[in-house]
Amino acid sequence: MTELFAAALFVFVLVTALATAALRDVLGVVVVFAAYSLGTALFYAFLLAPDVAMTEAAIGAGVTTLLLLLTLAKTVRPTPDQWLERPNLPALAVFGALFVVLVATVVEFPAVGEPGVMWDNPGVTQYYIENAYEDTGVENAVTAVLAGYRGFDTFGEAVVVFSAGIASLIVLRQVVFTRE
Repeated sequence: MTELFAAALFVFVLVTALATAALRDVLGVVVVFAAYSLGTALFYAFLLAPDVAMTEAAIGAGVTTLLLLLTLAKTVRPTPDQWLERPNLPALAVFGALFVVLVATVVEFPAVGEPGVMWDNPGVTQYYIENAYEDTGVENAVTAVLAGYRGFDTFGEAVVVFSAGIASLIVLRQVVFTRE
């Protein structure tokens, strides 16, 4: 069942990515891109990376979609005959090459939870469980790893989220005050 879900999710993400590249209606692109971002967030959650999934959902589907929709509110829409034009062949060739590399890479990934793979390292996990409190002074092992062992990475993520929030507030303020 999980393999079927993963395959369906992969197809959904692939179709929305292709639709984002193929559509010429900008509003349609924004909506499909938001769906793509949500699909990617679900895929990250399926791969047991909830922190990345939440960031993708908040920034990719949330803030980015909001900023793109606000930008569209200040621009003009194309006529219906301009929605689907002849594709850009060099861009399509680059997409095709990247897609082939991506597929060749993804099929070589081991299955999620397969024993003996690189991330199946019980020694490191056991070290975190046994020494997290002594090393960091934090009782929760997950918080100890994020704040203590991965502090610079977590700080960088917090700076990105904070910067996106500030940028959103600036854009929202400009939209609200320029419409009055």
